[in-house]
Amino acid sequence: MARENDDRTDGTTNDTNGKTAHTEGKAGHTDGTAVTAAADETALELLVHGVGGTTPQTMLDDPRTVRVAGDETAAMFRRAGDVDAESRPEDYRGKPVPEAYVWCNLTSGNGSRALWLLLLPFMVVNLAHWMRPNARRRTRAVRLYGLLVRLAGLTLTVLFVAAACEVALDLTAWQCAGTAACGEQRAWLGFLSVDAHGDGGWWSQPGRRLALAALVPTALTALLWYLSHRTWSAYESQLPLPHQPEPDNGDGSTALGKPGFWYGRRLVARLRAAHAAAGLLTVAAAVGTSAARHDRAPGGPALLDILGWVLVGGLLAGAVAVVGVVVHRGRSENTLDITLDRAVVRALPYAALALLALSMLYAAWSRPEWRSSGRLPGDAVFGGIALVEGALVVALAVVAKVIYRRARDPRTVLRGLGGPATAMIACALGGVMTGGIAQRVADWLDGTSGLIDGPPVLLSWQASVIPPLLVVLAVLCAALAVRTARVKKREKARVAEDYHLDARPDETTEPGEVTDAARTEHIAGTRARAALTDKAPVIAGVVSAVTLLLGALAVAGAWATGEVPGVAAEGSYPIVQGAADTAQALGSWFIGAGFILFVTWGRRAYKDPSARRTIGILWDVGTFWPRAAHPFAPPCYAERAVPDLTWRMATWTRTTGGRLILSGHSQGSVLAAAAAWQLHPAVRKRVGLLTYGSPIERLYGRWFPAHFGPAALASLHRQVDCWRNLHRETDPIGGPVNLTGKCGPVVDHPALLDPLAYGRTERHPLPAPILGHSDYQADPVFAEERGRLLARLTPGVPQQRPEAKVQGSSGRSSG
Repeated sequence: MARENDDRTDGTTNDTNGKTAHTEGKAGHTDGTAVTAAADETALELLVHGVGGTTPQTMLDDPRTVRVAGDETAAMFRRAGDVDAESRPEDYRGKPVPEAYVWCNLTSGNGSRALWLLLLPFMVVNLAHWMRPNARRRTRAVRLYGLLVRLAGLTLTVLFVAAACEVALDLTAWQCAGTAACGEQRAWLGFLSVDAHGDGGWWSQPGRRLALAALVPTALTALLWYLSHRTWSAYESQLPLPHQPEPDNGDGSTALGKPGFWYGRRLVARLRAAHAAAGLLTVAAAVGTSAARHDRAPGGPALLDILGWVLVGGLLAGAVAVVGVVVHRGRSENTLDITLDRAVVRALPYAALALLALSMLYAAWSRPEWRSSGRLPGDAVFGGIALVEGALVVALAVVAKVIYRRARDPRTVLRGLGGPATAMIACALGGVMTGGIAQRVADWLDGTSGLIDGPPVLLSWQASVIPPLLVVLAVLCAALAVRTARVKKREKARVAEDYHLDARPDETTEPGEVTDAARTEHIAGTRARAALTDKAPVIAGVVSAVTLLLGALAVAGAWATGEVPGVAAEGSYPIVQGAADTAQALGSWFIGAGFILFVTWGRRAYKDPSARRTIGILWDVGTFWPRAAHPFAPPCYAERAVPDLTWRMATWTRTTGGRLILSGHSQGSVLAAAAAWQLHPAVRKRVGLLTYGSPIERLYGRWFPAHFGPAALASLHRQVDCWRNLHRETDPIGGPVNLTGKCGPVVDHPALLDPLAYGRTERHPLPAPILGHSDYQADPVFAEERGRLLARLTPGVPQQRPEAKVQGSSGRSSG
């Protein structure tokens, strides 16, 4: 049984002899004489686990499991006795052959992947791309939406590399090494430092210090490029099942079924080249323009001044080329695009690297009279990035609203503004992380001695707006807490009604079952807290709006005053100056603590499996989508998992002619739906879909309406043979899909009661647990619904309609 909180597997299990079995190709492959019998008798239940992962032994409820296909990363497993099930159809009459697909190692199989948490802003901005409102056809507004998100992703790369330049070039090489007192405190800066007279060794000239320090952000850019290339090869390079695109008949078909949706090699390669070039050009600009400003001063050498202008021109040309590559092409989904733009992929990063090398040589040219003082012009850089990000978010909101008005859907989060809100949060996360790095390094180098000027003023202003943002967030959380308390009070009455606690014990309740106030409150509280998931759009909308407003005020304050908030408030009312000082100090502490939290959480995951599992759940939800807006985001596991499932279903049905139930829990239900869309329509008609604890409508349908909206889900329901969905009111993730159709009056089964029994009874002598999002198979309804799906798929057996009202302790009437 698929559970949420089970330990992870490394992808290998033992057979009866204690050795790993590699029997790929055995299961599901029979000779031609057995096809007819298999078609009449054999059914396959393909189990797909959800977030958090599990083991094949748990999914199949058997300690002896055998890997029948796949590798250590993702694989199909069967019970040891079921490996040759297709050759013995008479043994499986009336029951399916269970087969488990274990994909948890795609997201969090080892501790090192916990460091992907540092790539969180890249992942969030990539999610914004897929949150586009639904559109009936691909229009200019749709293409513009994707372009704006890609540009927002590009600004995040520039922001991260600029922060590394701020730390290595400005704070360390320019300010601390250029100040004798600061350099003396750091022995490792000895060969770069100047003495009290401003003199020193060969490396002490400012240009040479900057050129050497540029190796740090260059290494960061190279690392991001390497991780993107390596993870693509390891996780996303699997070819999907070849098929022709289905005609768009206006029936709500989604792009998830297109041949090239799960293979974005060409776009990822182009974006990887563009972002790597952007990072290298950022470093080149930080090094080269600093030397060029010195050479443009009166009395500077004419030759170097000319070289400086040539270098600036080259940097501008490189920036135009990078933006052009990002703007020129989006995703290709209608065909399986396996070609590469090799001229762009190879030439652009190497050209940027050549400009960086020239910038370093130019800066390292001897300038004995050059002295470093003050800060490098980081305020203009970070302020420009903040303005561009704000303008892109506002433009994205306008475009999203235009698209939403053409096809309104009240279930879409924030009336179509979910994508812009998410992009704003990604930019805010990037600012917190980069600002935290700069603040902490400045404190480490200087402390409170005041020997160096510290990071740009804008970062201090951005830190000062964090306390007001936290106050707004606290008020919002308090309001949600009050609402949850009210919902809990109403749920207490519903609990009494659902379990018939208001009836006399000798009439309707089981022997020994009595009303328990603590038990009632626990059940009602679980239901109320589970409903908080539906309020996530409100939190995202408020946080993004307040962040945009406060960020604009921070940029305006930094540019208007040129001083940190406390100093800028001098001469005003004492209470105003005190508030400014407090906000700046608290914000600086919060921004540094936030970055340290990211790092320590990642390090903890090396040794703590529970922390690693928690981080894995974050990636299970956040990295389902392909990398369409940012190539340095964590890899998309679905580009491996969906082809795995599709190939398995297509080859098994073609080889055996048997029936198939696709059984998906939680995130596994989303993978199951995506895989079903990739099947040929004739194969899709022979598949029954059983989902439980599914976020496919509650989360994906609302946040990603273009791909999981009502029209897309209704289309899937019409195309598969039948679909049943199980959910609980205590489940904070899963929910109903709200579809009607041919598999009974509705797709959704009435909400399952959780716990199964209120108190101690003859059937449940021990207290039944509140299962929430896990262990749906423990409810008797699960076996009943799976049996109905099997009966519907059986040739010659009339369809069994589910009861309109489910009695007993395992379900509630739909009313």
